[in-house]
Amino acid sequence: MRYIIYVFILLLTGCSNISKNDGNKTVFRYNEASGISSLDPAFASNQSNIWACNHLYNGLIQLDNQLNPQPCIAKYWDISEDGQTYLFHLRNDVEFHRDTLLKVGRKVSASDFVYSFNRITSENTASPGSWIFNFVQKDASNVLTGVSAINDSTLQIKLSSPFPPFLGLLSAAYCAVVPHEVVEYYGKDFRKHPIGTGPFIFNRWIERTALVLHKNNCYFEIDSLGAKLPYLDAVMISFINDKQSAFLEFLKGKLDLISGLDAGFKDDLLTPAGKMKSKYNGRFKMETAPYLNTEYLGFIMDPNLASMQGNPINNIKIRQAINYGFDRKKMIKYLRNNMATPGTGGIIPPGTPGFDKVEYYGYNYNPELSKKLLSEAGYPNGKGLPTITMSTTSSYQDLCEYIQGQLSEIGINVNVEINQSAQHRQMVAKQQLAWFRASWIADYADGENYLSLFYSKNKAPVGPNYTHYENKKFDELYVKSLLTQNDSTRQELYRSMDKEAMKDAPVVVLYYDRVLRLAQNKVSGLTMNPLNLLNLKTVKINNF
Repeated sequence: MRYIIYVFILLLTGCSNISKNDGNKTVFRYNEASGISSLDPAFASNQSNIWACNHLYNGLIQLDNQLNPQPCIAKYWDISEDGQTYLFHLRNDVEFHRDTLLKVGRKVSASDFVYSFNRITSENTASPGSWIFNFVQKDASNVLTGVSAINDSTLQIKLSSPFPPFLGLLSAAYCAVVPHEVVEYYGKDFRKHPIGTGPFIFNRWIERTALVLHKNNCYFEIDSLGAKLPYLDAVMISFINDKQSAFLEFLKGKLDLISGLDAGFKDDLLTPAGKMKSKYNGRFKMETAPYLNTEYLGFIMDPNLASMQGNPINNIKIRQAINYGFDRKKMIKYLRNNMATPGTGGIIPPGTPGFDKVEYYGYNYNPELSKKLLSEAGYPNGKGLPTITMSTTSSYQDLCEYIQGQLSEIGINVNVEINQSAQHRQMVAKQQLAWFRASWIADYADGENYLSLFYSKNKAPVGPNYTHYENKKFDELYVKSLLTQNDSTRQELYRSMDKEAMKDAPVVVLYYDRVLRLAQNKVSGLTMNPLNLLNLKTVKINNF
């Protein structure tokens, strides 16, 4: 594997050249156990693809570590008072990576964004990111009439209705700019011939073995002292599919980063309290941060569906009794080594604008209140209550069996049904499971993304409201929030919506996830954020 790395480094040419006479080059190495399916930003639908695309491409804006929109290719922007027209003023020094299909020094213009965005919404592309432009004006053929180039350095986007989180949406990898010359030449094979504007340039990809990227010496961003970014000379991504084996490679110093906690090594690495075990102290760095991922159990809220006929969870008091009936803090301590935050609040997780830091309107462990609610529902001590089926996948079997055990102590008998992941997702989408495990990882850093799970017009299959929850007051607040431009006012509306939904208990919030990263001591400048984006522009490797 090392041979592959050094051979690849010697293959660089042109603007991105690394001199073959300089052997002191820095290569950052990490692993993607799930592999990478495409280097085309149109298909950046999972974390491994997103990370790779973020090394290769840029968009109009980028997010800082607090998830605030910051300039990228757009220097600044103006938003109309009605929130429906965005005017982006672009840099004039951003070049696409050097390629034989492009003129030397081919610069990005506003028309490149018009092309790139229409490509995402085109049926021919079939990008899973087309939904990002749902609020943009378009014609009957799905052409984005609301996206236009005023001139080479000015891009205008008009929305069909206000959508305050739209700016954050544009930070998604889907919205990266691509050159039409290269995309049209390669067609679907652009996935393995990527040309962007990002800090790193594609060098070689041997699928299921390794991906190598090189420094873009023509990159436009600089650090606070005026030094050109990135600092690294190359990035090497391996595809070891066994996470425990990857952890062993990390311990040998052959990987610079491990992201995520796997059952194969969590108990070797962490104490039950979530601290790194003493045998690893000083060997590497461990950091954790909130991750915008809420894990939950969803209840179908439509008693007219076939899956809900005669089901006791149609009764709000039963749903509330379940919510109060198990200890989330103990569950996270022993089953997740405290690498999560117990879900005692609403659906919006910590780290998201709109998260309520003061008032928790979710559910804490209260078995006596659970028993009281059971009695009020007509089932004292659970007498006469039918067995309730909870559907999940093998990855969450331990959590569900823990909940099953605790609920049985208060008289709620639960049958845990284990499904294959693909089958489970399909059955949830079709409302075939009355009580199901699910999670929601933020598409963009705004509380609206989570609250969209409860908006009645988003009922599956046309939207993400898999529980079919419907509440008139909630809907009114949701619509009002879309028309509110003031961030603090909108976030107050988010908290009111979250509180309203939790009162009806359409879900059982289990926990809010956390990012865990392990990095070698020689690595510096590695930042963390609640979307778990990997930014290598400012990373250095200090060869001691």
